[in-house]
Amino acid sequence: MQIRQFQVQRMSAPRDFQPIENRPIDLEIGAGKGKHAVMFCEGHPQSTLYAIERTKEKFNFMAKTHQTQALDNLHPIHADAIPWITHAIFPEQVNTCFILYPNPEPHNSAQRWLNMPFFELLLSRVRAGGTIILASNIAEYIAEAETQLNRVWQLPYVKEKISSDSARTHFEVKYLERGELCQQLVISKPHGYHTRFDTFLPLHGKQHAE
Repeated sequence: MQIRQFQVQRMSAPRDFQPIENRPIDLEIGAGKGKHAVMFCEGHPQSTLYAIERTKEKFNFMAKTHQTQALDNLHPIHADAIPWITHAIFPEQVNTCFILYPNPEPHNSAQRWLNMPFFELLLSRVRAGGTIILASNIAEYIAEAETQLNRVWQLPYVKEKISSDSARTHFEVKYLERGELCQQLVISKPHGYHTRFDTFLPLHGKQHAE
């Protein structure tokens, strides 16, 4: 599959958008109700996680949990991930990006993360030596992602079976309780890996450039 170039100029800023500082962060795309985000921030107090969720109901649940837990290193973001990342995140700013159980888009394969032009910009936001963790309970989704990593993105990865006692997200708990096979790809960005967006600054964050 040939991937066309992502058109950054078409991305409007999300409503109530606020730029972030250019310092190392972790990122979660599609954070849902924030179960993994809270667990990660509790276990990694020195890390800063931006957890993006588009659905209002799920975001509100995560935001309420965030307030209750008083986690200073968790930043819930209510937005569509693609425009928010385009406007907010600097090159090589992300240590680890979590994409846990994304919508498999059964009727529109072009909207799967590794099939989208946006994935190239996302790679440019991950630091050299950083990782993207993609988890799914759908074997065909994982297999297609492996094909894209090998043929298009040419990135090294490790495929892992997720332990039956893992409980990072509500979906993960449900799938594992059903006895379904859950897998993840731990995708590495090698030193010297280049994209067409390596020097592209976020559209509304240039005043924070170092």
